[in-house]
Amino acid sequence: MSITETINEAKKELSNDEHMLASAFKAEKLYKKHKLKLFAVVAIAALYFGGTALNDYNTNQKLLAGNAALATLKTNPKDTAALEALKSSNPALFELYSYQNAINTSDTEALKTLSSSKNDIIADMSAYNLAVLEGKPAKSELNGDVAHVDNAYLLIKDGKVSEAKEELDAIAEESPVYSISRMIQHYTIKGQ
Repeated sequence: MSITETINEAKKELSNDEHMLASAFKAEKLYKKHKLKLFAVVAIAALYFGGTALNDYNTNQKLLAGNAALATLKTNPKDTAALEALKSSNPALFELYSYQNAINTSDTEALKTLSSSKNDIIADMSAYNLAVLEGKPAKSELNGDVAHVDNAYLLIKDGKVSEAKEELDAIAEESPVYSISRMIQHYTIKGQ
């Protein structure tokens, strides 16, 4: 290697070192200028992820407590401590458990309470089952066609055949209870 090549190579190395040193000074100057903003962003990110992890942990613990309380209630339905634990840890599961018990025992008071639930499904099903248990006409979003059959039965029982036919005609052909409604019309309403 010649001396000029060595000098050129040394210049290139010095030039690279100079650029690296200049970049380091710029980074240090930028860091000093925005140090508080950088710490604030890091702190906010740490608080966010820490808070999210803590919230997820608490939610998971409540679900586990609710599931344990439900398992206890399945083996011992009279355990009031487990019932209160389920109510406090998972209100939605508590309502579902209460609905199941109310249906199994035909508890109209519990169904009245559950029919005003914030959960639309529980409220609709409770109101429908309450109306059926009390022998009253029912309306239901989830059991609409079955409610029409129940209402037609009540009307036929009261001798209101034309109104019962209107109830049964409200059932669409695509409905699973359409064939039942046609049989009721054929054997009950047409015979009168």
